Amino acid sequence: MRISQLEVIAANGGRIALWGWGCEGRAAYQAIRSRLRDLPLTLFCSASEAEEARVIGDRWLCAGTEVTAETLALHALVVKSPGISPYRPEALAAAALGTRFIGGTALWFAEHATTDGVARDVLCVTGTKGKSTTSALLAHLLRCAGMRTALAGNIGVPLLELLDAQADAWVVELSSYQTRDVAASGVRPGIAIVTNVFPEHLDWHGSEARYVEDKLALLTEAKPRIAVLNAADPRLAALSLPDSDVHWYGNAEGWHLRGDELYRGDAFIMDTKSLPLPGRHNRSNLCAVLTALEAFGLDAIALAPHAADFQPLPHRLQLLGECDGITYVNDSISTTPHATLAALELYRDRVVAVLVGGHDRGLPWEAFADAMRAHAPVAVITMGQNGPRILDLLSAVAEERSFVLEAATDLPDAMAKARAALPDGGVLLLSPGAPSFGAYKDYTARGRHFTELAGFDLDVISGIAGMGIA
Repeated sequence: MRISQLEVIAANGGRIALWGWGCEGRAAYQAIRSRLRDLPLTLFCSASEAEEARVIGDRWLCAGTEVTAETLALHALVVKSPGISPYRPEALAAAALGTRFIGGTALWFAEHATTDGVARDVLCVTGTKGKSTTSALLAHLLRCAGMRTALAGNIGVPLLELLDAQADAWVVELSSYQTRDVAASGVRPGIAIVTNVFPEHLDWHGSEARYVEDKLALLTEAKPRIAVLNAADPRLAALSLPDSDVHWYGNAEGWHLRGDELYRGDAFIMDTKSLPLPGRHNRSNLCAVLTALEAFGLDAIALAPHAADFQPLPHRLQLLGECDGITYVNDSISTTPHATLAALELYRDRVVAVLVGGHDRGLPWEAFADAMRAHAPVAVITMGQNGPRILDLLSAVAEERSFVLEAATDLPDAMAKARAALPDGGVLLLSPGAPSFGAYKDYTARGRHFTELAGFDLDVISGIAGMGIA
């Protein structure tokens, strides 16, 4: 649906609403106003956000805080922010009465439509983990190839903020909250990269099955011209995509790793040990990027060495440094047990105390407990809403493997307990395996607090390089 079609809906008596006033909601408002200055809009948001919106002085914008099935159903179309689940009872009830829900991503893709319905200059990236690093690295290498490249989407810059911008290539990171919007737009991406799929965001999606279905909608429903997929992921390997040309990475025929060495088929390309991509999973993301560049028609072999100049993303296995004999690692972005295990694997040969726990989304920690039986750190400190559940699950394992297991009241307490358990030369790893909601605004705030408590200058926590167009 193009923005101009909103005026047609209004002309036929339909009302339009925005739901959410974060960065995505404000971007949607500005994009609509750039095209339709006098379109009446309802805004559903919090009381403080409603006051902020009223300051704008837009007489065609009515801000309210009562979000019910009845108030939503008064509208023909609701442009909602990604964090608002369409599976909420009030949204489902309104949808049953005819209200249509879309996101800003759908509006941008519709505006980016081509005559044949394929946006060849758009490279979408999703995956349970690795999508931000993959997106940023892809944009970096495209720019190294001399292409004017946009880096936007879930990574931090809403697509609608760049509505009228021009670029040779669009790298669009998509969360599972946004993938269905691409399909809803009716525009096929030129390339879609999917790094992996395992359970996350169950509170938003309602179930693991629906999460997987929503995540894979970028492939199964949006039908990209080219799909770049991880051959090592069982869910991806089982897919049948008759409408897409599938390019695999992580197998012997394509881009893959042999230890730390990067190969294209049987051809050795380079050693990756010195690259600023901590962990094997991050170097696997390089394989995804090179596969996509090749599919985009570029010389991926020539571009591969430029990965050495990539600026790593903050809060993702970020090595802060050493203080009083302890090495501090900020992996605040870790929001699943799977991500925590990947972080521990990177420091497998070091003495590690790991901080885990946060907002409880119902993800299972049994696989994490099984992994601790095979190889445990010196200490596991639990915290947050799901801390008690993790503690109970690990109690028997801690006795069996003789590692320190303690509960902490908050992050400062957790760090104090971890430091007490570590000898000089140890690693204090923040890799919570859970979101930060409740204790912190987001993972960035949690990572910054960790950095401050560790005694490092907050300037070491930098923003993501290359956002927007360059």
